[in-house]
Amino acid sequence: MAIYGGIEAGGTKFVCAVGSGPQDIRDLVRIPTTTPSETIGLVIDFFSKHKNLSAVGIAAFGPVDLSNSPTWGYITSTPKPGWAFTDLAGLIGRALKVHVGFDTDVNGAGLGEHRWGAAQGLDNFVYLTIGTGIGGGGLINGKLMHGLVHPEMGHVLIPHDKLADPYKGHCPFHSDCFEGLACGPALLERWGQPAEVLPANHPAWALEARYIALALHNYICSFSPQKIILGGGVMEQPKLLPLVRQNVQQLLNGYIHAKAIERDIENYIVPPKLGKQAGVMGAIALAIQAHKIVQ
Repeated sequence: MAIYGGIEAGGTKFVCAVGSGPQDIRDLVRIPTTTPSETIGLVIDFFSKHKNLSAVGIAAFGPVDLSNSPTWGYITSTPKPGWAFTDLAGLIGRALKVHVGFDTDVNGAGLGEHRWGAAQGLDNFVYLTIGTGIGGGGLINGKLMHGLVHPEMGHVLIPHDKLADPYKGHCPFHSDCFEGLACGPALLERWGQPAEVLPANHPAWALEARYIALALHNYICSFSPQKIILGGGVMEQPKLLPLVRQNVQQLLNGYIHAKAIERDIENYIVPPKLGKQAGVMGAIALAIQAHKIVQ
């Protein structure tokens, strides 16, 4: 059996795994995201212990360069201090002498859900993560979402009633885009408490559900996904997902005539089946994909 390396490259930590899927994880480590040289060096040290890797996949925070260019595999204009225009895939691939699959963290997690999780059998779905940042990806017609660059679903503009919510927004580029209004740091700044300690009856959750539903309304009308998967730390509040579903139905107001939305929304807007493994399993799925391309 071929063995692969997977790297979920996040702004807080890099999760690195060796294996072939969710039921075959042979080694795993979490490395804090510090400086590029330190973090990438520790990643290379970890995988260097495993001599027979067929390929490595990297699902990275971004923005990233996925084009056929000299900077393919770079993290580009990220606000993460010290990481802008870092060669991530190239450094790791050359050091380990393996082929590298590379994509955004959300496209990677979506690919993992497609192979092993909640999106099996689908060729059109959206995967969204709501945590430290907000990102989205998925498949259209069976292919990962790529284009001019890659989807930046967290930076769509949504209605912001500044009388009801005077918070200016967290995004350093757009202030009150979707990410600026609804990411984890925005919750902390607005309410003075992190999402994980806000009680279920706190008004934060009604506002958060509304903002998420406004974004999902746009994605449903734009991409017509067969399913929407919502991951990330903010979604761990049990009250939030039912509120999002209710708000989506209210906003669509019967316009999208589909059983999945009108009568089966509990199976249409869902959590990731792979749970917190979605990101690193998506990276392994990227490695499997890269290995097949070069075979």
